[in-house]
Amino acid sequence: MRARPAALFSSCLALLLGCGEDTRPGGDTDGAAQTSVESGLTPADPSTDDPTTGAPTSTSTEGTGTAGQDSTGMSSETSEATATDPGTTTTDPTETTGGAGPVPGALCEPIPQCDAAPPTIPGQGAPESDLSRGRDMFYVEGEEQWVIAKFTKWGFPADKDIEGSAVHLFLDRGCAGEWEELGIAITTAEGEHAPVQGVDDSGGRVYYKISQSDELEPGRHRVHGVVEEFWNTVDIIIDVVPAGAPIFVSDVDGTLTTSENEEAWDFLLGDIPEANPFAPEALSLLASKGYRPMYLTARPEWLDRRTREFVALRGFPAGIIHTTLTYTGGMGDTAAAYKSGEFQLLKDKGLVPTWLFGNKDSDAEAFESTMIPTDHRVLFQFTDAVHGARRIESYQELLAEFEALPDLCDR
Repeated sequence: MRARPAALFSSCLALLLGCGEDTRPGGDTDGAAQTSVESGLTPADPSTDDPTTGAPTSTSTEGTGTAGQDSTGMSSETSEATATDPGTTTTDPTETTGGAGPVPGALCEPIPQCDAAPPTIPGQGAPESDLSRGRDMFYVEGEEQWVIAKFTKWGFPADKDIEGSAVHLFLDRGCAGEWEELGIAITTAEGEHAPVQGVDDSGGRVYYKISQSDELEPGRHRVHGVVEEFWNTVDIIIDVVPAGAPIFVSDVDGTLTTSENEEAWDFLLGDIPEANPFAPEALSLLASKGYRPMYLTARPEWLDRRTREFVALRGFPAGIIHTTLTYTGGMGDTAAAYKSGEFQLLKDKGLVPTWLFGNKDSDAEAFESTMIPTDHRVLFQFTDAVHGARRIESYQELLAEFEALPDLCDR
């Protein structure tokens, strides 16, 4: 992706309106050769005795990236799952009732916050900008596991790709607060790497294949990346689950925020949007019953970090977060196609959402592709005259219903 001159600033503001699907700013948008890692891991704050910033527990130089492809076989890597038959699940997510033991993959413990202070590398300074972003992922057991991220510089609106720079990757396995060195990857030039997990190489990408010796076990994990010279960072959540694990998926703008336009204006003001009343409580009830959260928004990819802040600050249960993979995001048919594609990627892993939440015709269109019952496709203050999804006026309507749902953990 080429640099965008500052003269485009005004048009970039207009692009912000893509956060929703009306006419305002915002919108859904959505290595390298590995080398040995120097043992230079240090706490982010040397004055603290927080054990989460202690010495690394292991070092790995394995994996693959975008340089040295002949020796690693990287150019032939694909993103297809190896452990499941695409489109199959071990349980029918709409018929899950519990009562006969925990449902495989149900979220039966409090969701780890994965908020341990990250490590630093020798000489690390303040980040040059904060628009670099990681790609959260669900992986089913036995599937190839990748760390995917994009590193950019110069901030908004330029968002210039960082190409050919070393990225140090660290792993908080199980979000236990103990960091280990995972490896080093090199950021790509545009088109250098084959797509992985539906992520095309737009430049500045990191594709790091986790080796078998470092394979992540079932559960929630955090990866932290630091790019040399610019010191920009990313954080990535990886959730390893069995096929058929119960999940729910929610849109963000206008569905969880109080309007389609709120993110656009709050971005300009430096604020985080407010949440619709009772929305955090409703989704938290689902998570308490064992459903794993995912937030799927057509926002531009560079709003990844603000989306994470919104989920955390407004009290929503922590989950996998996906924006679009583009600078401009998506609206209308583009947003519907993006979300339908994401649902297909989940289905290919053997994951079909049990509950869906949206607020636009593009959500209703994408939800239809999942073929789950219409009463589990919830649209906030929007009537789906085409597919017949369920309309609600307030999330308060869902509280008693969700409270009465069977506990998938059979507690």
